[in-house]
Amino acid sequence: MSDTPYKWRWVALFVILAAEVMDLLDSLVTNIAAPAIRSDIGGGESTIQWLGAAYTLAMAIGLITGGRLGDIFGRRRMYLIGAVGFTLGSIACGLAQEPGQLIAARAFQGLLGAVMLPQGLGILKEIFSEKEQATAFGMFGPVMGLSTVGGPILAGWLVDADLFGAGWRMIFLINIPLGLFAIAGGLAFLPEWKSARAVRLDLVGALLAAVGSALMIYPLVQGREHDWPAWAFGLIALSVAVFGFFGWYESRRSRTGGDPLVEPSLFAKRGFSGGMVLGLMFFSAMTGFWLTFSLYTQLGLHYSPFKAGLAGIPSSIGMVVAFVLSQGLQRFGRKVMHAGLIVMLLGVGGLIVTLQLAGTGVTPWELIPALAVTGFGMGLVMAPFFDTVLASVEPHETGSASGTLTSVQQLGAALGTAILGTVFFERIKTTDFIKAEQFTLGVEIAMLVVVFAAVFLLPRHARPQGETEAGPQDGEPVAAAATPSAPELTA
Repeated sequence: MSDTPYKWRWVALFVILAAEVMDLLDSLVTNIAAPAIRSDIGGGESTIQWLGAAYTLAMAIGLITGGRLGDIFGRRRMYLIGAVGFTLGSIACGLAQEPGQLIAARAFQGLLGAVMLPQGLGILKEIFSEKEQATAFGMFGPVMGLSTVGGPILAGWLVDADLFGAGWRMIFLINIPLGLFAIAGGLAFLPEWKSARAVRLDLVGALLAAVGSALMIYPLVQGREHDWPAWAFGLIALSVAVFGFFGWYESRRSRTGGDPLVEPSLFAKRGFSGGMVLGLMFFSAMTGFWLTFSLYTQLGLHYSPFKAGLAGIPSSIGMVVAFVLSQGLQRFGRKVMHAGLIVMLLGVGGLIVTLQLAGTGVTPWELIPALAVTGFGMGLVMAPFFDTVLASVEPHETGSASGTLTSVQQLGAALGTAILGTVFFERIKTTDFIKAEQFTLGVEIAMLVVVFAAVFLLPRHARPQGETEAGPQDGEPVAAAATPSAPELTA
């Protein structure tokens, strides 16, 4: 980074924030709009799951190589390609006439989003001085909070308002002005940058990661509709084998002097490996919670999309409050995550009791206490997650570790949509919506218990960049955590 920060840096920040908003909104809106989409263009119950899973799975696959594409071809160039592609994908979603077209367009959005997002964050780290970076990256917190609270409400309102007769399609078409702003601003105000070191793209590794992920998610979503045939379990087993081969290939590539997609040394670290398990399970539980709660309120309680969006506000506000408070709790390290999981377990348990007591007449007001507690717990877990996991890696491994964790986050979201969505729809076959949602929340509790145990694998504390301590913690080497980066800002 030059000694004189780029003069248009604050304008560039808002351009990049527009891209972040597009991604944050599109990761949330289909949970609210899914029933209306299915009612309009048809499709089975798995269509509802694929609307979210196609986007997050494609983004998980793309993020593995998205940042490296900017190193090779230039961050500004790849940002613009991603922004144009994401906007076109949004238009394709809004014009889709049948489920297959919409799901394909969602996957295209996810892939191009994975090209766009890492470039903007990388540019910000180049154009702001170290003193200004805290302020610049601090802008992402309020944007995340407003998007988390406002996204579902906006989606519900757009579906109910039926603007220009577009109905649910407007949740995607609203990306057009945002996309045009991101593109025009990128052309006018983002500087070009690429790595001075020649970096080789690991296409084989990327392909293996993509195949392994798809082989895992597809049977989990589609197996239920085919009454769980043998091929579904065969594909899951094959997925495990592909990931095993992926690990071997990455180790071999590293030994022979290549640029591996993921640094093999990361998996020898208990903190990082435990963080991957924790992240996969936690983000699965969190995403599955939002999906099934939205389906329950609309299909079971017959809330309108707008009312369903309003019903989730307490959880979103609780999450934002936890993000703010967590800044003063950093000294407690992983204990904050344990506390957050206990709070979240209490909230989910409270929701089960609320549904039992109130029955089919439950109102959004009666849901407020349990949802607010659940959201607060979610925020306490999410806020320190990436810094704590990255504390166990060496400085030269931080880039690879950050990208891998972000991909795990997105893969977890796809997995949660597949697993908890499948559990919910399976229970509906044999019982009513209340019992189906309660059973699904019970599975959620089991997943959170696993996450609670996995937290013990993490280092006790995250350390800011450049700070060291007297000795390693929990048997892990002392390492510097990353400065705010993609994982922390897209959580």
